[in-house]
Amino acid sequence: SWVIQASHASQMQLVPLAAIDIPDGKALQFWTKAEGWEAPVSLGLVRKGEPLKVAIDQLPPLIEDQLFEFTVEQASGSPTGKPTGPIQSIGRAVRMI
Repeated sequence: SWVIQASHASQMQLVPLAAIDIPDGKALQFWTKAEGWEAPVSLGLVRKGEPLKVAIDQLPPLIEDQLFEFTVEQASGSPTGKPTGPIQSIGRAVRMI
């Protein structure tokens, strides 16, 4: 499980809630996609047990119900720039008050 925290400040942080087994020679790649986008956007590769920080100003605008997912990819990431491996986790954005 993961928690994705984003604020109007300057970054989004991905925090692992439990250790995930990543096969040798593979990596987890973090993606997002909102309605109307042509393709998912990679937010980077996730290292086992480490938080990932992404600068919000490098992202498309965050919206409610936006899709976030993790796929298993080659160690260097997807060779196509789009998800190619199996989905390991998927969720949608909600606004917290």
